[in-house]
Amino acid sequence: MVDVSDKPETMREASAQAVIRMSAEAFEAMQRGDAKKGDVLGVARIAGIQAAKKTSELIPLCHPLPLSKVGVSFTLDVKTHSVLVLAEVKTRGPTGVEMEALVAANIAALTIYDMLKAVDRTMEVHDVFVVQKMGGQRGDYARKP
Repeated sequence: MVDVSDKPETMREASAQAVIRMSAEAFEAMQRGDAKKGDVLGVARIAGIQAAKKTSELIPLCHPLPLSKVGVSFTLDVKTHSVLVLAEVKTRGPTGVEMEALVAANIAALTIYDMLKAVDRTMEVHDVFVVQKMGGQRGDYARKP
């Protein structure tokens, strides 16, 4: 691991996204709330939050961080039968939370896949990236549209 013991603790924030595209049938089951495994988006939200908290156990050289906020939200696109997953993470510490946001967005999308795979095995997870980050020595970053 990189030594961050001399770095000052500052407010750190990051957001990341993932998109999962699916069939109309799977999208409708998710919207209606009658998927066999239950409330797809509710379970995916909790999975994303749990994943952010476990990032240092999943990514070998990540520092364990005391997270002060993890939020996972969803935007449904009826035209493309896709869900945009947005994960937002916040902490006060010596290193950033981009990895926590990326892991949360990915795991939430994969949970949607798991809960709907009985309806649609052709789902695709794509467009996974850091949307923005704030804090730290290198300053703020926002991905250009």
